[in-house]
Formats: sequence, C-alpha cells, structure tokens
Amino acid sequence: MSGPVYLLDEQMEFPSVEDAADEEGLVAVGGNLTIPRLLEAYRKGIFPWYEDGFPLLWWSPAPRMVLYPEKMKVSKSLRASLNNSQITVKFDHNFKEVINQCARVPRPWQHGTWITEDMKQAYNRFHKEGYAHSVETYFNHELVGGLYGVSLGKMFFGESMFHLKPDASKVALYYLCKALKSWDFHLIDSQVETGHMKRMGGELMDRRQFLQKLETALSYPTKRGSWNFNE
Repeated sequence: MSGPVYLLDEQMEFPSVEDAADEEGLVAVGGNLTIPRLLEAYRKGIFPWYEDGFPLLWWSPAPRMVLYPEKMKVSKSLRASLNNSQITVKFDHNFKEVINQCARVPRPWQHGTWITEDMKQAYNRFHKEGYAHSVETYFNHELVGGLYGVSLGKMFFGESMFHLKPDASKVALYYLCKALKSWDFHLIDSQVETGHMKRMGGELMDRRQFLQKLETALSYPTKRGSWNFNE
C-alpha cells in the first residue's frame, strides 16, 4: 500500500520508513544534508538520492540489496587481479578523489549524476567527521578504482564505486569485505538491486528484516575516524 510523501523542513524528523510512498521507497522530500540529518537518515535506513535541478529526495527501498562480508563471490579474473603485485589497496587515503570519480561514472538510466556538488561537499564533511570512508585501488601508484560509503555501528552503507581498469572496484570491495569481517561487521547495505552486486554475492532482504538487522548493528559502537587495514 502506498503512503504519503513527507515534505521536510529544516527541523522536522523523518517519518517511519513503513510510510514510504511505494516499493521504490521514497520517504521524504526536502530538508538538508547536514551531518545530524545524514546520521538520522542512516540510522533509520534512509539515504539521499536525487539529481541536480530536483528537490532533495530520501529513500528506503523494499526489498533491500545487502551483502554479507563473508559471502562475497570471487571470480577467476578477480582472483588474478588480487594476485597482481602492481595493485595495492588503501583505506581513506583520497576520499575526495574517489567521490569525484564516482560522480563521473556514466549511468544509462539517468542524465547527469546523483552525486551532485552538494552531495560531494556533504560527504566530504561526513568523511572528515569519521563516518564516511573510502577504499581505493591503485595500479602502479595510480588511482584506478574504489568505493565509498558510511559506517555506523556494525553496518556499512555502500554508496558508490568506480573503476578505470577491469576489476579495480571489485578489488576494493574484496578488501572492504575482508576488513569488515575482521572487525565483526554484520552487513553491507547495497541499497538497490543491481546485477553487478548480485554477481558479487548480494541478496535481497525485506524491509522488516533489514530494519531488524540495522537495529542490532547500531547497538554497537561506531568505528569512527580514519580507517586502516593491514592483512
């Protein structure tokens, strides 16, 4: 059953995600991208996603695509890339360039990018506050792929990834999963269903189960600050 779309002002809290307008999960319109607003959103299973020229839109899709860190699938080609001595991976070394590169990824289903200048600025602030993180793949010391997302409690909310060489974003995801497993993280939120994430081991989860998993994950302290992972 469809519910109303809430128009937020600067102070209004988000409604329950159970009131999302449809299965795509549009929850609210408006508000801002301040750190308190973003924290409130992620804690409720909501994320911003919109394009330039449109209002700020907040989503909580159902079902939700998720990836358990221990269930990532590694193909033969990815295994070869992981064994390439010219490839190195770093965490939180160049967040700004990762989000810039993600914004340049062409998406056939939309014009422009949902990673607007306002989004870039907001998530760079989020990174400086220790909540947003990047994982970067380098080939001969040149950035060729990576991803970024948000960490709260034992949940990692994946936002976007890019690659300039084959498998470069998958290498970053592999090392993210490896780190999250070692830190006892419960789940990676991949937001919406994509064929790419399904091939990597992603699976669909209904909204109620996702919110239960989120509540449990948020009962743990947040691993805040700059991340570093050594095998």
